[in-house]
Amino acid sequence: MRLIIMGPPGAGKGTQAAGIAARYEIPAISTGDIFRANVSQGTPLGLEAKRYMDAGDYVPDSVTNNMVRDRLAEADATDGFLLDGYPRTLAQVGELDGMLEAAGVSLDAVLVLTVDDEELVQRLVRRAQTDGRTDDTEDVIRHRQDVYNEQTAPLIKVYADRGLLRTVDGMGEVDDVAKRIAAELDDVRA
Repeated sequence: MRLIIMGPPGAGKGTQAAGIAARYEIPAISTGDIFRANVSQGTPLGLEAKRYMDAGDYVPDSVTNNMVRDRLAEADATDGFLLDGYPRTLAQVGELDGMLEAAGVSLDAVLVLTVDDEELVQRLVRRAQTDGRTDDTEDVIRHRQDVYNEQTAPLIKVYADRGLLRTVDGMGEVDDVAKRIAAELDDVRA
């Protein structure tokens, strides 16, 4: 399966991605994890990405597109993948379309997790406290929600128009959300 998981920051994409990847035996490819690894290693990409991440802004498309293109070309992504955090902009949708077309493949589904705004803020504040995430202050969280609504939410219509969109309620216990996702994806495979 070739999937995208979308939703605002704090919707549970990363949590759910691990289960989806295991269930369908595909790699979960998270741009956020790749950026954080580069930040912790102090690479030039990491230093550039950190400036944007700390401000709650998206890392520039040029950096992100090249990183995703390289990752999708790896052997473990040949038979499928789950993209988490990409695409985030309409321009990135075009880039991904080109990557998939060049590989002769297409997406099977795009999952969107929906969660109430205030619940998102509370989740991210708790995560910041438990994980020591410097990029999760309440002001930055609210800014990231605004950036998501402005730049990424329009992608939902694009994928809905293509008949790929699967909306899943991201509220509640992790296992309950996972069951709702599995039901949607089982329907895709049928």
